[in-house]
Amino acid sequence: MEYFIFILIAYILGSIPTGLIVGKVGYKKDIRDHGSGNLGATNTFRVLGLKAGIIVITVDILKGTLAAALPVFLNADVYPLLIGIFAAIGHMYPLFANFKGGKAVATSAGVILGVNPLVFVIMILSFLIILYLSKYVSLASMLTGIITIIVTLIMRETGLTIVTAILTIFVIYRHKANIKRIINKTEPKIKWM
Repeated sequence: MEYFIFILIAYILGSIPTGLIVGKVGYKKDIRDHGSGNLGATNTFRVLGLKAGIIVITVDILKGTLAAALPVFLNADVYPLLIGIFAAIGHMYPLFANFKGGKAVATSAGVILGVNPLVFVIMILSFLIILYLSKYVSLASMLTGIITIIVTLIMRETGLTIVTAILTIFVIYRHKANIKRIINKTEPKIKWM
């Protein structure tokens, strides 16, 4: 019963469509009608700009962090990382946005932040380095997941490795169209870095 309650809370947290809310409330825009049509932070940056993008990425990270950290704060007898997975699922398939959400990159990172801040910092540094070298947000997101799996293996954090692998599979699956565009050299590159 305890697992069910925390899974439900995590899914509902993940389901909060931050990009949609920020777009409609602050900018009178539905970001699903612009750019890639995605509800995540990358499309928010593209469509609404830096301020909106920072708000969305911060809240999306914190959704995962809160979902993973809540069982610890409440001293619940559940595995926090497992609970965090459901925040990522909520972000990808949000209850409050017709089950069409983002790609779970920021929320997955937030789950890691909730249980291991050091690994989170390594993730951010890896992401920024790959982004600087490639100029592809999608590629940086996917490769960061793979690097994080390797890091957790080196650290001998078995549970974290398994959950990171699951989250990375989610992220790669959600980037199927981006992978095709990267191969075809039609994936948009960032210009600010």
